[in-house]
Amino acid sequence: MTGAMLPSAFIHQLVTAPDYDGELVHVERIPASDPVYGELAHTLVPALSTRLKSAGVEHLFRHQAAAIDSLLDGRNVVINSPSASGKSLCYQIPTLNRLAQNKDATALFMFPTKALAQDQLRSLRALACPRLMPATAIDTFDGDTSRESRSGVRKRGRIILTNPDMLHLGILPNHSLWSRYLHGLCFVVLDEAHVYRGILGSHVANILRRLRRLCLYYGSTPQFICCSATIANAQEHAGRLCGVDFESVEGVDGPHGEKYFALWNPALVDKKRGTRRSHNSEASSFLCKLVARGIRSLVFARTRRLAELIYVYARQRLPEDTAARISPYRAGYLAADRRNIERRFMQGDLDGLVATSAMELGVDVGDLDATVLAGYPGNMASAWQQAGRSGRSGNPSFSVLVAQDSPLDQYLMRNPSFFFARRFEKALIDPANPHVLEPHVVCAAWERPLLAEEAEGLSRLAPGVIERLMDRGLLRERRGRYYPDVSVDYPAQRVNIRSAGSAYQVMEHSRRMLLETVDGAVALSQLHPGAVYLHQGETYVVRDLDLKGRAAWVEQQDVDYYTVARELSDIRVTEVAAEKKYGETRVRLGSVQVTTHVVGFRKRRQYTEEPLGEEALDLPETTFPTRAFWFALPESAADRVAERFASLAGALHACEHAAIAVLPLFALCDRNDIGGVSTISDAAMAAPVVYIHDAYPGGMGIAEMGFEMVEKLWGATLALVRECPCVDGCPSCIQSPKCGNNNEPLDKEGAIALLEVLAGAPR
Repeated sequence: MTGAMLPSAFIHQLVTAPDYDGELVHVERIPASDPVYGELAHTLVPALSTRLKSAGVEHLFRHQAAAIDSLLDGRNVVINSPSASGKSLCYQIPTLNRLAQNKDATALFMFPTKALAQDQLRSLRALACPRLMPATAIDTFDGDTSRESRSGVRKRGRIILTNPDMLHLGILPNHSLWSRYLHGLCFVVLDEAHVYRGILGSHVANILRRLRRLCLYYGSTPQFICCSATIANAQEHAGRLCGVDFESVEGVDGPHGEKYFALWNPALVDKKRGTRRSHNSEASSFLCKLVARGIRSLVFARTRRLAELIYVYARQRLPEDTAARISPYRAGYLAADRRNIERRFMQGDLDGLVATSAMELGVDVGDLDATVLAGYPGNMASAWQQAGRSGRSGNPSFSVLVAQDSPLDQYLMRNPSFFFARRFEKALIDPANPHVLEPHVVCAAWERPLLAEEAEGLSRLAPGVIERLMDRGLLRERRGRYYPDVSVDYPAQRVNIRSAGSAYQVMEHSRRMLLETVDGAVALSQLHPGAVYLHQGETYVVRDLDLKGRAAWVEQQDVDYYTVARELSDIRVTEVAAEKKYGETRVRLGSVQVTTHVVGFRKRRQYTEEPLGEEALDLPETTFPTRAFWFALPESAADRVAERFASLAGALHACEHAAIAVLPLFALCDRNDIGGVSTISDAAMAAPVVYIHDAYPGGMGIAEMGFEMVEKLWGATLALVRECPCVDGCPSCIQSPKCGNNNEPLDKEGAIALLEVLAGAPR
């Protein structure tokens, strides 16, 4: 640590403090490791070799050399490696080498956030300019690029740094303006490729297929380079994302300093109910203790709202001069505000940041000594990516996971070996999801008419896609080619690639000023009338939600509570795609229609989580088609529940909650990507049934993964519920913060009985 003490001394102070109450569950000491170097089989152009040496790159790690050699041999490569492993050089070096050899060659670097693109722009220009190419040949092209600058970027750009949104909206529909650039395109880089999963990943896969189609038209066949945090299926995921075959390189050869990684479980405040102190308050306390000692620290919160909340807590606790040295940082801020925060932290004007995953993705803010994870981020890839942000300089570092009282967090607190075994999940995408694919087919036809063989290929991928688009009047056929209908104009503008719905604007009422935008998929639950909304540390209350205009009008108020929406769900099976039996239990996979309804919201006191009442809401229902798997309880399970004098409805409901909480252990998703419904009398199955469904239209592969691994899911769910020390069920096992029925009825003993039968476990 560059601050006032080493990690071991800091941990000692924590456990000897007067207010310590046994919160430290486990400390894992991860020893420092030395680098393993490799040699390139290829010779780089002299100017690049000289520039690398002058930049201090004397040696390459073994995985860097292997990746660069494969790329220079003409293969597509995915680099699957942890934080701070030098992934950037794996694509910077072969790109600069190729562009130095061929003055017409170009490259596209795609990043999930504008902040990361700006960070890489600085790095790349420092390496390449001015000896290899002028600074104007390397530039960003995104939503922050002024209209006056865009023409120059198109004319002079050889390495363009962008994001999938701008590729989709600004480059592909205007491909004729990019003909020079697309003709010379030799490399396409996807940094942080593990981020492209779920709905976003499915959209990106279709965007990249549109890009490859236009490259072929302009005479280029670029190689693809994917850089990913460690996941279980990096090679498979890269192939599904880009539509080409990949060679995988594992990156574990970089050095790192000694790290102490602690698991911290906030103390119980009600042992019978299993409720614990707020993890947000505990994370805020960690930030205060760290920055007070001059330890440069970064707190990761799971949502924008929680990032703002933790920052507010810390600012209230710290002396004024120290409070001025911390800041929130997250997506949604204006570009100038984000870059000002990055600059201040890099220059040492700030000691602490509270961030969302926007800071997880490698933005360089200088050396960090400590990272605080305010709740398990939902998957191993993100957890270790976040922890890896500290200690990059090779100095000792400290990371701590502060557990929520959620089932997944508490499972990891009771099973530290599972967490530190780093069992990484699989990334899931479904490019053939018709709700994702169909709008991209229209976009592709608008860019260039679809040939008959392309239409045939699409029909094999997703039967009926062309016919459905023609029936809806979006495509028309002429002489074996498919064109967009004359009514279709710039279709890319109507495709939101980051959500299942269009974004809502958050408008400040008195000044009539735009504060930020919010994903349409969560707008009704976050921006309903009466909701408390946090922006840059300030609390706002929603006065009005304009559904037609997709805008929420807010006013600033100082309140000491936050709000949680109540949401009800219903489900209807439309198709059964597969069925199997485990003993007496029938499990099915198929298509369903889900209806959700935000019916009210609850108020809870900051810090203490004390309930302050709830209010009803009158908002419209939303209905969407998706994928689900479901299982019917055999009579023996119902009998086992009855033997224990438990409620069957409560047991089913508890099983549904706990299974949803555990499923992210097996698929790269989080709880908010999944929904569920349970019923004691399902007409189709003639039995009590638990449904678990993807929370996005069309699905994204989670239901298929759950169906495939349902036995493991039952076993992990049983362990979660049975090992929880509470009496009647608590937020750590069977209660859900999303439950629209106010977590009623729930029966822990009945859930254990039910799961013992499903998992084939002894009583």
